[in-house]
Amino acid sequence: MSDWWALRTPRERVLVGTMLALLALVLAWLAIVRPLSDALDAAKARQQAAALALGEARARRAIALPPAPSGPVDSLAATTLAEAGFPGARVTSHGPGRASVTLDAARPQALFGWVAQMERRGLVVDRLRAQANPDRTLSAEIVLQAGRR
Repeated sequence: MSDWWALRTPRERVLVGTMLALLALVLAWLAIVRPLSDALDAAKARQQAAALALGEARARRAIALPPAPSGPVDSLAATTLAEAGFPGARVTSHGPGRASVTLDAARPQALFGWVAQMERRGLVVDRLRAQANPDRTLSAEIVLQAGRR
């Protein structure tokens, strides 16, 4: 390659060097700048779609929420837990509009059925953490709060 380069005239060397520099710029544009630009455009489109979906979900939630229950959340949760067959559940009050429920073992269908019942009664699940037990039950920590008043 060095022999070939040595045979070129100074004018040819400048032209070949310019051509290689322009080729490097075009390749950098095609390999780096365009993919990053396309990824940025796609991310902006996904963000706009997510913002629209969030707005729609918030609007549906505002319409779909039942009125808040009368009375403290912890007493309602304790009563319905006993009715649903969760005698070992622990209910902790965090004020009149908020309570946490801890279950050591519950069948998944029964647990999520109870959670749906709470939502129909006007409570909102603020946080739910469930973990599988070895005996095909779940241990769960649920924080409930009153919906709108």
